[in-house]
Amino acid sequence: MDILPIACLTITFFSSLLLTKWWIIRARKAGLVAKDMHKPERTATEMGGLPVLISFLFGILLYTGYRTFFKSALEFNLEILAVVSTITIIAIIGIMDDILGWKLGLKQWQKPLLCLFAALPVMMINIGQSSMLLPLIGEINLGILYPLLVVPLAISFAANGFNMLAGYNGLEAGMGIIILTTLGFLAWFSQGFPRVAMLAFVMVASLTAFLLYNKYPAKIFPGNTLTYTLGALIAIIAILSNTEKIALFLFIPYILEFLLKSRGNFKKESFAKPSNNSLDLPYKKIYGLEHLAIFLIKKLKRKAYEKDVVYTIISLEIFLAMFAILLTL
Repeated sequence: MDILPIACLTITFFSSLLLTKWWIIRARKAGLVAKDMHKPERTATEMGGLPVLISFLFGILLYTGYRTFFKSALEFNLEILAVVSTITIIAIIGIMDDILGWKLGLKQWQKPLLCLFAALPVMMINIGQSSMLLPLIGEINLGILYPLLVVPLAISFAANGFNMLAGYNGLEAGMGIIILTTLGFLAWFSQGFPRVAMLAFVMVASLTAFLLYNKYPAKIFPGNTLTYTLGALIAIIAILSNTEKIALFLFIPYILEFLLKSRGNFKKESFAKPSNNSLDLPYKKIYGLEHLAIFLIKKLKRKAYEKDVVYTIISLEIFLAMFAILLTL
């Protein structure tokens, strides 16, 4: 039995755990803190995506290095290098947005444009691919348009889309864990891409450690550094393992978020209005999946708490993940 994957995931988890704890202390001393919008009396450390990203890159390079120098397995190294390059560029875009702030950060049109540029490394390694699987349609052959058009659009859409459903303690990390675990499981056991699955599982290990500090009440926020990175990685794994159809299905909550946000011309915020330790709708209409969750929860009971909103959305994602696995296997 090859213990390398288990050892790699274990090291990644503890690296993320220690690095996140260190970042919370050091970044707070440097003034990198922000008010928790649903708990005005509390603050949390910003840019939590940095320790997660560093731990992920460390785990991937450790896994690749062992296979290269001790197993003489050079296949897939080019793909790993391309993934690392794209993820790093995407993370830099997120860092820029985090540093400038969500009010003064990158403009809405700049973010997807920069993400298209970041997709170049993955576009190059997929130059020979020409087909993809779509719901209700099946496999379609797009020829050269697949790497030149579909790949960058998918990465840009996923990175920006994942960033839309956010702002609640543990939500981004929890959703990322579920989606990546599902894609990794299917990539390994259904599609026969164990090395692609490792990309997903290494990030899951890093995210799980981060979630221990990001869950309610959060000590650290993920920031755009993490949300952009997770969205892009989800798209990349789907592309490399030919599970685009499953990834699109798992992205249903984000599609709903996009549609609800469009009602307010993407100017309405996802945050709720704190009220006596619970949450109220900030607007008369619903402009996000988070708002819809609050509305439904308050129909069942008088108060909606932040935990309730997160658990409701994550439960939806778990249902979608289980359904996807049952249909695929």
